[in-house]
Amino acid sequence: MPAVLVPVVRWPRWVENFERGHGATTLDVADGALTGTAEDGSTFTARLPFGSAYTGTADVETFARQVGEPDEWGVLLVRKGGFAVGRLHDGAMAQSKVGQRHVQGRTKAGGQSQQRFARRRDNQARQAYEAAADHAARILGDLRGIVVTGGDHAAIEEVLADPRLSGLDVAGPWLAVPDPRRAVLEQAVADARAVQVEVVNA
Repeated sequence: MPAVLVPVVRWPRWVENFERGHGATTLDVADGALTGTAEDGSTFTARLPFGSAYTGTADVETFARQVGEPDEWGVLLVRKGGFAVGRLHDGAMAQSKVGQRHVQGRTKAGGQSQQRFARRRDNQARQAYEAAADHAARILGDLRGIVVTGGDHAAIEEVLADPRLSGLDVAGPWLAVPDPRRAVLEQAVADARAVQVEVVNA
């Protein structure tokens, strides 16, 4: 089950709602995360953003105070239909680029026609990934901080295979996003900053 992304300002209320739905909850700290076990047996595991390990006490407010972000970090979103790259410095977007690429849809034609369409799609996708890698290298290439990724797994792997991006430190969460646009990039930045909560209902 994918993690629920909870903005830090809503985190205390989220825990209250969990208790309201599942009963009194015992908190603990394990493996760098804050965990909760409710009366009905339901559990949650909350992790800090950017792969940080939680080192505080088993307390909701203390956990919230440890939520932060690096001085400098990046976002890279890639799908066949486009890409978005952002570099943040001191909490603000310092550089960004959003681009769309046309990748032909599937065809119902068979035989050689289908093969031609498949080759064209592959070429268009490769060009889209190369464009994404070029802009990612320009914006993130010298970044020594964390990069949060999302979109399509295969597309991200293609882009990150570029040697110019070999120094990037990729951290969670993985962001499932539609074709990247400016608003999608802005939401991805907010999601990357959120508390990551995995819930197991009894």
